[in-house]
Parts: sequence; structure tokens; C-alpha cells
Amino acid sequence: MQDRQAIPHHDATASDLREHFIGQRRRLRDAALRILGCPHRAEDVVQDAYLKISEVPAGFDIRQPSAYLLRIVRNLAIDRHRRSAFESDVFAVEEEGQAVHEEAQGPEAIAISRQTLALISHALASLPPRTRRAFELYRLGGMSQREIAAELGISATLVNFLIRDAMDSCRAQLQAGATCHGTER
Repeated sequence: MQDRQAIPHHDATASDLREHFIGQRRRLRDAALRILGCPHRAEDVVQDAYLKISEVPAGFDIRQPSAYLLRIVRNLAIDRHRRSAFESDVFAVEEEGQAVHEEAQGPEAIAISRQTLALISHALASLPPRTRRAFELYRLGGMSQREIAAELGISATLVNFLIRDAMDSCRAQLQAGATCHGTER
């Protein structure tokens, strides 16, 4: 089999793209690792990228498969990095709040905090049990997606989707609460 990189104008079909992906897996993981800084999260991104390219239609031709795959991985890694930054803002570590003096919190701040907690609690309560459990193990238990997958007997990719669904539910609940109370952010 010829090396696809040696042929500059070769169009790759969807099945060629999957083969190319397997050959470039380490390079793609390294690209995600440079953005995310965590090998486990980088591996999750590479798995997500494979799922994404598996949806490419059979007749779809790609002129530069390496660049196409790298772009998919980079975009997914950047999205994951942004989502992680957002999550750390929304779901700050509990101990960080213990350093704040109670006098600094007025009645309004306490009411807003309670309202936010109630909205997130409502969002989590409305989730299917497996989704809620995966989210709790990840966010509250500090387990990796692979550890959660082993615990629940499912794939790491499914764990990723369950956590994403739980985050989407929390975001939607927070947005709905902010809109209902005239505090749209």
C-alpha cells in the first residue's frame, strides 16, 4: 500500500480516511495533548474524532486527509478545553468557597447561590440514573472517564456523551433560570 502523504493530490474516500486515521492516531493524540495537557482527555478527543469521521458519507472525497483529520482533532480539543474552562467556572471546587468570609456575602449573593444550586439540583434530578451517576462520579467523585466506564460497565466514549448531556442539561437549566428571573447573562 502506498503512503498517502507521499501523493500530494490523492483524494481519500471515507474508508481511506478511517485507515489514514489509524495510521496517524499517535500524531493526532499528540496534537490534542498539546492543547489539553492531559493524556486521558487527549485520548478522549481522539476517540471522539474517530466517531466523527465514521459519520463521513461513503462518497465524500477529501483532498488532504492528514490536514482534515488534524483539523477535526484540533477543533474538538479546543472545544473540550473551552468547555472545561467553563465547567471549572460554573462548578468551582467546594473548598474554594470556604475561604470567603461570611460577612462578604450579602443576602442577595446568598439567594443567588441558593437559586443556582437549586437549578443545578433540579437539572441533575431530571437526568436518567446512569447519566446522573456518570456525572456525579466525574464531577463530585473526581474519577476519570475510563474509571467511570469500568465502574458502570460501559465505554469511555459513552461516558463522555453522558457527562456532556448532563452538562448541557445544567447549562440549559441555568439559562432558563436566568431568563425567568430577568438576570440574563
